[in-house]
Amino acid sequence: MNTTLKITAFTAGLTAAFGLALGVGHATGRGPAPAPAGTTGHGGHAGHTEAATPADHLPGGLQVSERGYTLSLDDPFVTAGTPTDLRFRILGADGRAVTAFQPSHEKELHLIVAPRDLSGYQHLHPTRAADGTWSATAALPAAGTYRVFADFTPAGATEGLTLGADLHAAGDLRPAALPETGRTVTVDGYTVALGGELTPGRSGRLTLTVTRDGRPVTDLQPYLGASGHLVALRAGDLAYLHVHPDTTAPGPEIGFTTTAPSAGSYRLFLDFKQQDAVHTAAFTVTTDGAATPGPAAAPAGPATPAGEPAPTTGETVAHQH
Repeated sequence: MNTTLKITAFTAGLTAAFGLALGVGHATGRGPAPAPAGTTGHGGHAGHTEAATPADHLPGGLQVSERGYTLSLDDPFVTAGTPTDLRFRILGADGRAVTAFQPSHEKELHLIVAPRDLSGYQHLHPTRAADGTWSATAALPAAGTYRVFADFTPAGATEGLTLGADLHAAGDLRPAALPETGRTVTVDGYTVALGGELTPGRSGRLTLTVTRDGRPVTDLQPYLGASGHLVALRAGDLAYLHVHPDTTAPGPEIGFTTTAPSAGSYRLFLDFKQQDAVHTAAFTVTTDGAATPGPAAAPAGPATPAGEPAPTTGETVAHQH
């Protein structure tokens, strides 16, 4: 699927200061709603637009309730260090759980979990019971506050939306600085190089090139209907955008077109698939496109759930299918 995306205003309440906003088309109530002027619906993840629009919408993931829908966690207080069974519902304007969704990139709902310090990232695919309760197992290795993002499209809606809620993990809290990376990171034996610029107010191109043992990887497999997925989270407010590539070749390059609205640090998480396994490469970048100085490969992080390859970039990374 070819999609050209633009990252727009990532700041709640300060969109006027940046002069740009994320044009997010959201469903209203329990039925369809038209997309904002200047946007084009893709029937995909929330926050996908072809052009920036006037500053009248908040970016995805900053609100727990929006346009008649609410993300309701069964228990926002958990214990760190053990696998956590996350249970939640999407409530409609009438307070009842929504039970009808449109599949988007092969799933009815995508769940992203990230700690507030952005030291980790999990892309989960929960299962839905008949009563509208979703459940997924998450790895919360460290104490602290995590942000949970539910990315979905209600049945009958013309656009998806992303709701966010905080999850608090009790334990011995040890705050960490934003992870540092260079332009190249190594994960699961793969080397991923980041090229291109991320510049405020101007469209730029990011290209991620995947190699292994010094050789280009040219047999990447489709993952959720695309050659790769890029989740961007801005440090500070964790405003969310799920970006899809505008390239379709099976590697080694995966390309994205983006526009950043402001100065600041961003965490970029690239998901790609090869030999039936999903891998995640994580970068910390500034808005001029320069990766934050640091080692090419950080020490290995905490163990991932059974069946997943352990990351080698210091990230807590997990996928659920």
